[in-house]
Amino acid sequence: MAMRNAARHKRMKLKSEINVVPYIDVMLVLLIIFMVTAPMMNANVDVNLPQANAKSLADKKNPVIVSVGADGSLYLTLEGAKKEPVDVATMQAKVGAFVKANPDISVLVAGDREGKYDGVYQVLADLQQAGVSKVGLMSQPQGAGAGDAGK
Repeated sequence: MAMRNAARHKRMKLKSEINVVPYIDVMLVLLIIFMVTAPMMNANVDVNLPQANAKSLADKKNPVIVSVGADGSLYLTLEGAKKEPVDVATMQAKVGAFVKANPDISVLVAGDREGKYDGVYQVLADLQQAGVSKVGLMSQPQGAGAGDAGK
């Protein structure tokens, strides 16, 4: 009888394994779905951004404007004065000192339409190194002429 109990105990023992076959089936179905739909997704989507007739921000003080020419040359305009050509070190020194003296002053970067984005990006990095924490990008209002941007 003891032998019968041992045989019955082996037969009634529960399995503690997880049946993973349904999970593998679901994973393969999802893999096939993603493989079929991935080529249909277009990575380069043309975005036509809307144009707005937003009013410019009212600022009591004249902003500091750093202009980047089409050839990468830099020009600095302080407190409504005339544009003066500067190099990177001079621009960093002047703008850094001006912002330390007037922390509420606006600093704007104006990039030429025909210029490379790399020039504007480099000016933003240079201004950050000069201690300028807030920088705005200038744009031309809708309907303005191409030659009116810096005037």
